[in-house]
Order: sequence, then C-alpha cells, then structure tokens
Amino acid sequence: MSRKALGRGLRALIPESDAFEGAAVRVIPIDQIDRNPEQPRKHFDEAQLEELKESILAHGVLEPIIVRPVEGRYEIVVGERRWRAAKLAGLDAIPAAVREMSDREAMELALVENLQREDLNPIEEAEAYKRLMDEFGLTQEEVADRVGKKRSTVANRLRLLEMEPELRAEVSAGRLSAGHAKALLAISSSRERMEVARRVIEDGWSVRAVEEYARRAGRKPSAPNRAAARRAKDPFLQEIEERLQQCLGTKVRIVGQGRRGRIEIDYYSEEDIERILEIIVGEHT
Repeated sequence: MSRKALGRGLRALIPESDAFEGAAVRVIPIDQIDRNPEQPRKHFDEAQLEELKESILAHGVLEPIIVRPVEGRYEIVVGERRWRAAKLAGLDAIPAAVREMSDREAMELALVENLQREDLNPIEEAEAYKRLMDEFGLTQEEVADRVGKKRSTVANRLRLLEMEPELRAEVSAGRLSAGHAKALLAISSSRERMEVARRVIEDGWSVRAVEEYARRAGRKPSAPNRAAARRAKDPFLQEIEERLQQCLGTKVRIVGQGRRGRIEIDYYSEEDIERILEIIVGEHT
C-alpha cells in the first residue's frame, strides 16, 4: 500500500522565500507532474536519492516543490530530486507551490536554486548560462546579475565549453575539477591538454602543477628566429625578464631599444590578472 504521509502540515512546509510569493501550495498527485526537460541539472546521484527516499519515508516531504501549469498538467521548476525520491518512496502525491511563469523565468529560478544548493557540476552550470544567453539574448553581465554571480565567474564557466567533449565529460564526472579545467585551457595544444588531463586523473597532478606546466609550455620558442632574437637580447634585459617571470609566475617579455621599451605580461583569466596585480601592488595598497 502506497504511503501518503506528507510530514508536517502544509503551513509548516512553506519556507520564507521569494520563490513562493504569489504561489498556491497544494497537494498534487505525482502522476500529474512532469519533469522539466530543460532542467539545468542532468545528473542525480543514486545514493543521495536513496538517502532522501529513506528520509521521506521517515519524515515526509518537508519542503514543497515548485511547479508551473503547462497544458493541463504541471511541470517541475524546482525540486526534481524531491519528486524523484518521493516516487521511489511510493508516495501518490507531493506538496507543490504552483506559480505561473515564462520559460525564461522558470529556467532562471531552476538555475538559481541549483546554484544555491551547489547541485550543479561546472559543465551543467556553464551550459545553463549559455542557454540563457542563446535562447533569451542575455549578456554575460545580465546572466551574472540574475543568478547573483560575478561576471568573471560566468565568463570562466562558459570557457569550459571550449574544451574537448572528452574533457567536459571528465569535469561532469568529477574526475577533473573546475580549477584543473581552467588551468588546462591555458594549454594551446589539444593533444597536450588531453595528455595533461590524463596525468591529473591518473597521477593526481594538482591545479598548481597544471598551471606551471601551462606557463612552461607558453615560454617555449615557437620558431628558430624567436630563439635567435632571444640570444641577441641585451643580457641585462634578459636577466630582468627572467626575474620578472619567476616573480609573477607567468610569461614576461621586455621589448625595447636603447633606453626605451615596454614590458609585456601574459595572463589567462580575470582571476590571473588580479593575482598578478596583487603581486605587483599588493604590498603598497
């Protein structure tokens, strides 16, 4: 016999959240609710679902899911994990807050809820940002504002989608961290990226080790004339260049003739340039 217990009374189930403003909370049969095909979260841990199922069997559903009406049925906006676990627990119905909302509003709310719970892996997060931009014409700044993130955070996540599909799969599976992925993107050669990623997974390379590899790879001369130019450089300037590279942890070039010239410093992300700035001026601010 199916268990129909829903835990505490509905008024106790409604959290004080803007997500529930203007929403009618009711108990809805589970078979009238459909999952959202555009849900940002694609992977659900089976062990965690089993734990939540046991909790629901013991205590009921302690927080309503959020749904919206779609063609005479209801579509999940927030709470698919609870809905899945409730089905596993054999419940016939589940408390749900019903809200009218557009496709964009539904996606934004689902994304924000997953981000707050830290339920998305970095690739799912990046794909959700990209969909907001592609389908609804939002800029990176607008996406960042809607999900409460820094623009640089959104930009760095989007860069992960530039990686090879095999490496994106490793990030999704948790075998490569977002930090490793960002460091790998500083390696221009796809073949080298794949090899270094293998070393991360098999040999446990740290993010710092990958960053150092990328910097060394970036300092390799790309052609014989580059090496010749380096040999012809003023020994004093060459020594200063090498000292700056060691200090800043990135590629540095000193270009000039006589008593005038310029210093060029490479960086690979907004976080990297902030790190370099901290080294240069941090002690004096």
